[in-house]
Amino acid sequence: MVRFTSARKLRSRLAILGGAVLFTVALTGCGGGGGGGTDPGTGEYGFPQVAQDDKASITVWVDADRTKAADAFQKANPGVPIQVVTYDGSANGSNSFRTKIQLFDRAGSGWPDVVFSSQNNDAAWASQKSNGKQAYAAVLSDGLVAKDTLDKFTAGALNPCTVDGKVYCLRNDLAQAVLWYNKALLDQFGYRVPTTWEEYQALGEKVAREHPGYIVGTVGDAWTPEVYFWASKCQANGITGPKDVTVDTGTPQCRRAATMLDTLIKNGTTPNVSVFTPEFVQKYSGKVLTMPGPAWYAGAIFNNPQSLNVPKGQLGVAAPPAWQGEQAVTGNVGGGTWFVSSHSKNLKAAESFVRFVTTADQYQVEVAPGYPAYAPAAEKWVQKQQTSGYYASDLQAVAEAGTSIWDGWGSGIFSQEAIWAKTMTPAIANGKSLVSLLPEWQTAIKNQAQVAGYTVK
Repeated sequence: MVRFTSARKLRSRLAILGGAVLFTVALTGCGGGGGGGTDPGTGEYGFPQVAQDDKASITVWVDADRTKAADAFQKANPGVPIQVVTYDGSANGSNSFRTKIQLFDRAGSGWPDVVFSSQNNDAAWASQKSNGKQAYAAVLSDGLVAKDTLDKFTAGALNPCTVDGKVYCLRNDLAQAVLWYNKALLDQFGYRVPTTWEEYQALGEKVAREHPGYIVGTVGDAWTPEVYFWASKCQANGITGPKDVTVDTGTPQCRRAATMLDTLIKNGTTPNVSVFTPEFVQKYSGKVLTMPGPAWYAGAIFNNPQSLNVPKGQLGVAAPPAWQGEQAVTGNVGGGTWFVSSHSKNLKAAESFVRFVTTADQYQVEVAPGYPAYAPAAEKWVQKQQTSGYYASDLQAVAEAGTSIWDGWGSGIFSQEAIWAKTMTPAIANGKSLVSLLPEWQTAIKNQAQVAGYTVK
């Protein structure tokens, strides 16, 4: 059984799963703002290039878990010289990737040829000039990576990598939210898997009455808005341009999610406890009926001896619930990204590396713990997981959710998770309702976005 591992707290140990090729428009001439073709004097691939040396060693930055990706590349490409450097992958919003690149920009040298990041918002800054200096990220969609390769990423997977119609990174895996459930417990209690959020709330209310102590979800992690509010089409993070964002947490879509969660928090079925704490394991092992959350929850908390350790044959997965009368959409929690440096002296080797680690079966199917963003690899990965016999259902819901991520929630420079953790989590702990906190949340997002240089609508 290949396990999922996490990406925020455990995301330094993984990051999984959302994406697409909607925007190879720089090649097709269909995109707004991206233009068609290459500007004169900017190099073969749409950006200024230094003299190339096909024999030059490339430096690759990875987090601890992606060292396996580098190992797989070296095994398959022994003739390509690479130097592997481990760092935190910008996990938990550390912003170390950006901070280090800024130092190299000031020094005028030292940039790594390839960087893995556990965050989805790095393209927002890495694609832009900084203090007049050349943008770190190389444009991939103007010929550096073949269009045929880009087109085979799951629809929507490359959205976080796309700025003004140009692709600046390749997605490692998807972190689409699904509905995990314990089939054995549901059968024992005579409950059905909810297919709508209204049914989900009703289930939580019934569980509170009939089986107190059992839970249907949690709100204790910083990615709570990405699981519940994103899936409700709450317009809290509408990135409309490189420096433009629309924020309106007063919409009916935001209020319905907040109202539902207020009910479930109050009755104890959706506690304000992080899934990565000893308290969660001690209080809720064997008591999780359902859990909306990213695909990587499977290995991060369910099939993990250090966490819930759900026995084989009990864990099922269903499509994300829909709001009644609407088509289901879902959110995304993570999904690593790979960047090529525009300063690289060996773009050929750097491109070969990022293409291999995101598309090759030797890593994405045989080694990687998460649902690949590259569609052909994802299909094979699902087949491999199915043969493990661990799950109580098939994994088709995971695949379907990968194409259901709502595109109204963007990937800005600022961190929604950091805002939620600072503003909302403590307030929930103090007994405040989410409905009453929506204006405060909006103000916090607006302030952070403006600090990051965004025009806020």
